[in-house]
Amino acid sequence: MKLTWFDANSWLIESANTRVLVDPWLIGDLVFADSPWLVRGFRPQSIDIPPNIDLLLLSQGLADHAHPETLKAIDKSIPVIASPDGAKVARSLGFQSVQSIDHGEKLDWEQKIAVEAFVGAPVGMTKKENAYVLSFLTEDVRLYYEPHGYPDAEHLKTVAAVDVAITPMVDQVLMGLAPVIRGSAAAPQIAKLLSPQVMLPTAEAGNASYDGLIAPTLTTKGGVDEMRSRLKKQGATTELMQPVSGKTLELAL
Repeated sequence: MKLTWFDANSWLIESANTRVLVDPWLIGDLVFADSPWLVRGFRPQSIDIPPNIDLLLLSQGLADHAHPETLKAIDKSIPVIASPDGAKVARSLGFQSVQSIDHGEKLDWEQKIAVEAFVGAPVGMTKKENAYVLSFLTEDVRLYYEPHGYPDAEHLKTVAAVDVAITPMVDQVLMGLAPVIRGSAAAPQIAKLLSPQVMLPTAEAGNASYDGLIAPTLTTKGGVDEMRSRLKKQGATTELMQPVSGKTLELAL
């Protein structure tokens, strides 16, 4: 399995000769509700859309997971699997094959990947978005992905072990009160529930920077080194790896 991280929650997953692009923000600025004054993510330069994408996977419908400017630049014939809100965004932008998947559902895509959806991060007061377990059927490799640190412990405890887990390892708090990312709680849970061989962090800035009214009120702490020490004390045998933005990691599973 090969994994390439492109800052924030953008990943290219390659396994069984299949290339899956996850939650891509690659082109232009990241803004929410057309309000760059509130918060804006930006890079020194845009990232090229990876070639030969077989499947696009969206965990949420918000711009940091279903980024409109990036999605507009992607070939609309590429099939999409997405949360209900992510599917709405993809359809509105003209993608021709969009499958919506909700919590507890499973899709077998092209007899290559089994996609299982679990409860993910809360969005607003009542809505919760998606986490996924991907099973690459021809190579018998399994991967867990959830970008904000909200593992569905009730259902994941009944799931077979995975080979790789992509989950936050930092905590990010807004104004010292509202948790945005809960990596310090989520990563040890995932290590215990799913016993991955390898864990990688997501939701970190990488080459991206942020400005706007609320950017200075976001505090971030934790990371791979701190989590590695915690898991060692917990007795976990999982290997933690720190990706570098744009550099492909080839995992020997």
